[in-house]
Amino acid sequence: MSRGYLLVRVEGRPYGLPLARVLEVSDLAEVLDVPRALPAMRGLTPVRGRLVPVVHLGALMSDRVPPAERGRTAVLVQIGAGEGVRQVAFEVEDADDVVREAALPVPRGESLPWASGVARRRGVLVPILDLDALGDRIG
Repeated sequence: MSRGYLLVRVEGRPYGLPLARVLEVSDLAEVLDVPRALPAMRGLTPVRGRLVPVVHLGALMSDRVPPAERGRTAVLVQIGAGEGVRQVAFEVEDADDVVREAALPVPRGESLPWASGVARRRGVLVPILDLDALGDRIG
């Protein structure tokens, strides 16, 4: 399992995605509009010969529709486990850096929804996102 996280920007804020679950980072290509129940879902995009859902990460965390302007970057992640494993492309503004440090526990008294841990970058706490919890939200 890869230790560390991919640092991404969503709506101007940094977040970490566990490296062990990141499969690919690419420019966000064609997005096909399809009927959807999840407000944060942008549509489907072809990746490696398959159609995968594109979910705006910021909209998913705040339970709303994505902004009209699309992000530039797609991060293909694996969510779920066993027979329930699937791939989702998270739409983000940018993927900035790979950090090979273990996440720290969320400090007592901090409210960081969706975080399984944190990292300290330039004096700021960066939430390391819990992809299982976000995957449960996607359904």
